[in-house]
Amino acid sequence: MKQSVKLQELHSKQVEIGKAFSEHDLVVVRCGRRFGKTTLLERCATKWSYQGLRVGWFGPTYKLNLPTYKRVLQTISPVVVSKSKIDQIIETQKGGCVEFWTLQDEDAGRSRFYDRVIVDEASLVAKGLRETWEQSIRPTLLDRRGKAMMAGTPKGVDPENFFYQACTDKALGWVEFHAPTASNPKLDPDAVAKLVNEYPPLVYQQEFLAEFVDWRGSAFFSEVNLLEDGQPVEYPTRCDQVFAVVDTALKDGLEHDGTAVIYCARNKIAGHPLIILDWDIVQIQGALLEEWLPSVNQRLEDLAKETGARQGNVGIWVEDKGSGIVLIQQSERRGLPVYPIEEKLVDMGKEGRALSVSGYVYRGDVKFSRNAYDKVTNYKGQTRNHLLAQVCGFRIGTKTPHHMDALDVFCYAAAISLGDSYGW
Repeated sequence: MKQSVKLQELHSKQVEIGKAFSEHDLVVVRCGRRFGKTTLLERCATKWSYQGLRVGWFGPTYKLNLPTYKRVLQTISPVVVSKSKIDQIIETQKGGCVEFWTLQDEDAGRSRFYDRVIVDEASLVAKGLRETWEQSIRPTLLDRRGKAMMAGTPKGVDPENFFYQACTDKALGWVEFHAPTASNPKLDPDAVAKLVNEYPPLVYQQEFLAEFVDWRGSAFFSEVNLLEDGQPVEYPTRCDQVFAVVDTALKDGLEHDGTAVIYCARNKIAGHPLIILDWDIVQIQGALLEEWLPSVNQRLEDLAKETGARQGNVGIWVEDKGSGIVLIQQSERRGLPVYPIEEKLVDMGKEGRALSVSGYVYRGDVKFSRNAYDKVTNYKGQTRNHLLAQVCGFRIGTKTPHHMDALDVFCYAAAISLGDSYGW
């Protein structure tokens, strides 16, 4: 009995690009967020493996590959003959397969042969992808005269980024398709049209128009957007809840790094959605962090009273890495309300997190209280407002110093409290 597999329906622009995969040997797709890139690629991988073709899927990391592995497996399950979640391999009837590789491995794909190759989120691989493509991935297509497709959302103007090269240097042989967010007819056109007013211009150009943007010299977060008529705001007399975010030192063996904490008030109906009430950045030995954390919780209790928080102190969010793991475990034993920051958000990196919360800041949803704005501390011999300096001094497209813990807690706080079901 013939097994049937139901494929997801594509919109018109996805169909156009899908047809190009069979007409050209090398196709690169430059698309905006919510266009449906991954849906298209997953559908292609499923269809080809169902037909008995061998497919190699190459993504930046194992974690980014895993959701796609699960979705492809679920769709193709009627004809699967073997599978391995650990190795991320799906084998189907007629000799087809989908094998997943991480681009963190410069030898990804060596010793294999494929009919089709998919390189997903190529723009996220800053350096080394061209060498991996030329030396490891492209040779897998020789046996069966296979085809390749690469896709991603632009990430700055970077001549060393292979995705950028493939889109802009026609001599490399890639046929480019440009698909801004508005190309997806399944999205609400009114909501898409409003995006231009909800994000900083450069963010809108990159993330939704899918254009290559030169970020050099541009301050990412504007102080003007963090104030109200040029002034910080007063503490609210009523708010829904208060919470804190902690970014601990000792995540990467950097014992001289700081531990930052930010205290915030969340308003879901009236008032400013997110107000930064207070912050601190300290150098503290890892063994003493668990003794320090109760003071953070007590500060939240005091702020809950001061701001009339209806739901009170809802807890402290901590990176689930390095000393953060110990903090979370110790807090559970002490009965403190401490929670891990979602792993996907941590893995986005500083630039990714900043991009994800840029719209909230641009729209004025995040404000500095007078206390947080006027606060000055001495840290590593420098007396200043370290939170304001790190947030407003952040630049995309330049090498970011590792000691940007205050920036991290700022972005985490905005993402955790203002994010929705579509992400951050």
